[in-house]
Amino acid sequence: MAESWYQEKLAKLLEMGVGAFTADFGEAAPLTGVYALRESGFYEHNLYPLRCNKAVAEITEGVTGYSIMWARSAWAGSQRYPMHWSGDPENTDCSMAGTLRGGLSLGLCGFSFWGHFIGGFAHQSPERLYRRRLAFGMLSSHSRCHGRPPTEPWEYSEEFVNDFRRTVELKYRLMPYVYAQAKLCSHEGYPMLRTLFFEYPEDPTSWFIEDEYLLGTDVLVAPLMEEGSSRNVYLPPGLWIDYQSGKAYEGAGWYHIPAGEVPTVMLIRNGAAIPHVRLAQSTTEINWQEIELVIYGAENPTAEGLVCLPEDEVLHPLLLERGRDGYTLKNDPLQGRVQWRIRAIA
Repeated sequence: MAESWYQEKLAKLLEMGVGAFTADFGEAAPLTGVYALRESGFYEHNLYPLRCNKAVAEITEGVTGYSIMWARSAWAGSQRYPMHWSGDPENTDCSMAGTLRGGLSLGLCGFSFWGHFIGGFAHQSPERLYRRRLAFGMLSSHSRCHGRPPTEPWEYSEEFVNDFRRTVELKYRLMPYVYAQAKLCSHEGYPMLRTLFFEYPEDPTSWFIEDEYLLGTDVLVAPLMEEGSSRNVYLPPGLWIDYQSGKAYEGAGWYHIPAGEVPTVMLIRNGAAIPHVRLAQSTTEINWQEIELVIYGAENPTAEGLVCLPEDEVLHPLLLERGRDGYTLKNDPLQGRVQWRIRAIA
């Protein structure tokens, strides 16, 4: 079989140390082809991406233990074989906005994980666009800088290297949040990057917002779609706290909000406890035994969050209660395996 032949070729590379494949051009099934089941290309054309995703995912899992790849094509059922990316976008503001629209739509089709080529693909990304698109890419489930060379930050400017480092470090510190939300999404079939009305279906305006998104349940991201340092942002009902400035905004309304050092607008749902870790140079070096819970909205009687340790893959809800001396964790679900630090943002 062609599938077995193809998987044998991939297995040799995986055994040499390749971690994952870009399953590019998985849609290239000729309409004029005749396939093993004697079906026409017209019948096989849409099934072909699903078969391609399945073949790559299964051999990768068989050799490495992980079912993961970067797939460009998909059909119904391909969400079983994560993850997918948006294709080869232009290096323009319009393309950045269109990429987000596409990702929101894909999430509503049952795909939990999705990414895009940070900076665009067709040409070398302009530095200013790359900077804004990097924040969008890092505040996604999976992040990849790829496109027409150069993509390395040191090939631009020293200022951009510093901006690049700051934005990437943000995601590393947020890895406990990202990991727990990924676990929740994979269990429930939720999209990690989701449209506002997914969480706020009763709010009419949320149905019309297509240039903002929720990263999991508690983080709202409004990328800078055009050059500038601020933008108009719609906030769903409830209180929202700016992650970078600490300023609070009452939801169900529009605001003109400045970005921070990381060039994006990023707000946290009131009452959320967002887990953070100390900065590490690699995910393999993260110390999961020390987690800081940052509570947004210091006057709430309770705060809630989620945590999932990679070593046991169990999703644990966290409940914190406010007392005279601040917040304390009620009924530690990890029973001393993690040293918790707790602080609140007013």
